Amino acid sequence: MRIALDAIPLVAAKTGIGHYTDALAEWLARVHKEHQYELISPFDFTFDACNGKPPNLSKRFFPVRSVFRKWWLVGLPAMLQISPLDVFHGTNYCIPVFAPCPTVVTFHDMSLLAQSNTHEAANVTRGKRRIPIMARRASMIIAPSEWTKNEIIKYLGIRPEKIRVIYEAAREKMGPLPLSACQRVIERHQIRRPYLLYVGTIEPRKNLLTLIRAYDELLKTSSHRPQLVLCGGRGWLEGDVFKLVEELRLQDQVRFTGYIEDAELPALYSAAEVFIYPSLYEGFGLPPLEAMACGTPVISSNSSSLPEVVSGAGLMHDPNDYRALTESIVKFLEDAATRDYFKCAGLEQASRFSWERAARETQAIYNEVFEKWRKK
Repeated sequence: MRIALDAIPLVAAKTGIGHYTDALAEWLARVHKEHQYELISPFDFTFDACNGKPPNLSKRFFPVRSVFRKWWLVGLPAMLQISPLDVFHGTNYCIPVFAPCPTVVTFHDMSLLAQSNTHEAANVTRGKRRIPIMARRASMIIAPSEWTKNEIIKYLGIRPEKIRVIYEAAREKMGPLPLSACQRVIERHQIRRPYLLYVGTIEPRKNLLTLIRAYDELLKTSSHRPQLVLCGGRGWLEGDVFKLVEELRLQDQVRFTGYIEDAELPALYSAAEVFIYPSLYEGFGLPPLEAMACGTPVISSNSSSLPEVVSGAGLMHDPNDYRALTESIVKFLEDAATRDYFKCAGLEQASRFSWERAARETQAIYNEVFEKWRKK
C-alpha cells in the first residue's frame, strides 16, 4: 500500500501538530515495513533520510508556493491523478476535497469552533467554512482523545462510527536526565534552579494569565522563590501575558525563553521542580505527558482532554482558580513524599501511551478505508 501524509506541519518550527506528523510517519514506517509512506508538501521541509529514517518513508516536495491557496483544490488533486495513492492522510485538518483515493483526516481539537475568542478572526472564519467540509468529505476522522471525539460530534454532527480515537504519546527522546546532563541547557537559556516550567505557545487558550497570578500569589504568601520559566513561541494576543508580568513587577522572576528546540526539552523537563499546564482547552495535551515521561511532577487544569492524559498521575485544578494552583505548587515544593509519588505515577502514566500502538491503529484505519473504497 502507498500512503501519503500531509507534511505542511513540518515546514515551520514544530509545535504539537508538527510533532504528531513527524512521530506518526516515522512509526508507521518502522512498524509496517511492507507499506510505502510519503510526506508531501508544497513547501520545502527538513527531512534527513540519512539520519535513521526508515527506508520506506520518503519526502515529496512540490514547489508550488504561488498557488498555495489552490493546493487543496487544484495542486494536490492534480498530483494525485498523476501519481496515484492508496490513501491520503491529512494530519492537520485538511484533505483534498476532490480526491481520487480514500482520505483520512486528523482533527486535533475543535477550538476554532468551541473557543473562537482565543483565535484570530480570519482563522476562525476560514475554519468554520473549511472544517465541516473536510469532515463530510473524509472517509474517516481521527481524534486524539474521547473529549475531542465528543466535540466533533457536538459541533459538526458527525456520526460517532466515523470517528476513531487514537491517543498520541511522548517522543522516544523524552526520558529522565541527571542534573549534570541538564546544566548546559539551563545555563544557555539563563535559567536558575529551582524553577517551575511551562512549555507551549504563548497564547490566550493556554491560560497563562492564571499561571502568572498563581505565581505572584506564591511569592506573596510563601517563602519559596523559584523562577517561573515559560518556554514557547509567541502566538496571537501574547501581549497580555507580558503586560501582566510587568504590572505585577515580576520581570526578574519570570523567564521567557522563546521557542525551544526539541533536543533541549528533555533537559528542561528533567531539571524542573514542577511542570505546570493550566490550559483552558486541549485536544490532547502532549507537554504534560512528555513532562511525566521525564519524571517531572505535573500540575494541570482539569478541563477538556487533560484528565484523560494526566489522570491520577498529577495534581489537577479548576483552570480559573489561581489560588488552587498556588496551593498545588506549594504542596510539591514543600512535601518531598508527594513530589516523589507523582514522579513515579507520572512515569507509569506516560508509559501507557505508545507511538507504536498509535501507528498500528492508524494503519488499521488506512486498511479499512482502502478496502471500502475498492468495493465501491
